Amino acid sequence: MIPSTQSVVALLRGINVGGRNRLPMADLRSIAATLGFADASTYLQSGNLVLRNAPLDTAEVAAALTAEIRTSFDLEVAVIIRTAGEWTRVVAANPFPADAADGAKLHVVFLDGPATDSVRSFEAARYEPEALAVTDSEVYLSLPNGMGRSKLAAALARIPNADTGTTRNWKTVLAVSEILDRS
Repeated sequence: MIPSTQSVVALLRGINVGGRNRLPMADLRSIAATLGFADASTYLQSGNLVLRNAPLDTAEVAAALTAEIRTSFDLEVAVIIRTAGEWTRVVAANPFPADAADGAKLHVVFLDGPATDSVRSFEAARYEPEALAVTDSEVYLSLPNGMGRSKLAAALARIPNADTGTTRNWKTVLAVSEILDRS
């Protein structure tokens, strides 16, 4: 019997940022191939990996990638997984559609588990015009002046659960969706 598989997105946290945690995407695709994930695709240099034949157990996928990156590159990198269906729901659930036209003003924080009460109750009103919306395991950020100067994003990053997530701008979210659509 052939095991069931699915397409997933693996998001690596904190690689190739400011010259730290260097992991070339060709090497990441090679790691995926070593683990038996044929036809892996990456987007940009920031750790966006699409696997088309991943096992149904996403925790197993994350653990395997984390262990192989540690072994091959001596890097401790968090790997956050979303299935293709979950990714589609992230795109569809965008609570800030007016911000979607400028992919640099809308961001999604992919949490490493369900949003905790501290994330859900985070008081964002004092950061207006910046805004956030929380779903089961994502936080959408509307940042009119971008991520670089965002006080809201900086404050959110200090909250447990949100501090272990990884953020992607909307342009990247949509580009990864296109890769998934080709699979």
